[in-house]
Amino acid sequence: MSKRTDRLMRGVFIASATFVSIIIFSIILFVGKQGVQTFRDVSPAEFFFSTDWTPLENRYGALVFILGSFLLTGLALLFAVPFAVGGAIFLAKYAPSWVREILRPAVDLFVGIPSVVYGLVGLTVFVPWIGKATGTAGFGVLAAALILAIMILPTILSVSEDALRTISRSLEEGSYALGATRWQTIRLVLLPAASPGVLTGIILGMGRAIGEAMAVQMVIGNAPLLPTGPGSPTSVLTTEIVKDMPNSIFGSTVNNALFLMSLVLLLVSLVLILLIRVIASRREV
Repeated sequence: MSKRTDRLMRGVFIASATFVSIIIFSIILFVGKQGVQTFRDVSPAEFFFSTDWTPLENRYGALVFILGSFLLTGLALLFAVPFAVGGAIFLAKYAPSWVREILRPAVDLFVGIPSVVYGLVGLTVFVPWIGKATGTAGFGVLAAALILAIMILPTILSVSEDALRTISRSLEEGSYALGATRWQTIRLVLLPAASPGVLTGIILGMGRAIGEAMAVQMVIGNAPLLPTGPGSPTSVLTTEIVKDMPNSIFGSTVNNALFLMSLVLLLVSLVLILLIRVIASRREV
């Protein structure tokens, strides 16, 4: 009876994995098939290397959105990583157990907050503050980066803390036995040993940042222009897709170009997932 149950459950698991794989590859094939049709009317050089996005004049340069996505993600990581890693060190090595029992659920709670709530915070707090400081409307890459940094900080912090707490105690004790201080032990022993886990958290945060749409759309300004300052509006792949897709006709050039942007996001996400797997495999070794 137990062998029959094992075979049945094995078949269920295989069928579930196969079904999920079919759905994922179907999405990639559909988006890819629709996206590559852009090249019937637009050259790859124009799409990937032109900054002129004017669909009404048949110009479909997406370089602004691609560069904007990576610039915004980079700024968000620049703001979030130091605080996230510092918070992980505090929770893992400095905080009393009762403090950790309070802060860790609070950090996890931030992951579940809807994106639109973050967008409202940015709209009512960061945008007016940046506008007052820069003499502009306040909408732009800085406001979006600050919001994204807050959104990805809990993910990086949680993964980094778990990585620090799973390090063998013998490494830490050996460092202390050699006369190292607590900070020297953390900086020279624990952080290098936990670096694969910390990098995994950073990549997970990067994946969320580059794929975020709603919160970013509310504060970035949504202009197809390269940013010239912290308060200048710009746009990224996700916000342009959300903004233009409802108004485009399926199968039109602009609609196909938006699908091609979606394909670019899918490929970036795939690369990030592969990086996580490579880092995880090195960590196991």
